[in-house]
Amino acid sequence: MAAVPEPEAPAPASAYYKNCAAAKAAGAAPLHTGDPGYRSGLDRDGDGVACE
Repeated sequence: MAAVPEPEAPAPASAYYKNCAAAKAAGAAPLHTGDPGYRSGLDRDGDGVACE
């Protein structure tokens, strides 16, 4: 019987990063609109991509 690979851990349904340094430290950056942890306060140029 072949081994069944374990599924990747799902992204958290919600996340909060105090700043881009925290998002980068968590390996979450860059954040796109709709990604857990994305918020306009982290998107300095308003293009839908934060912490780029």
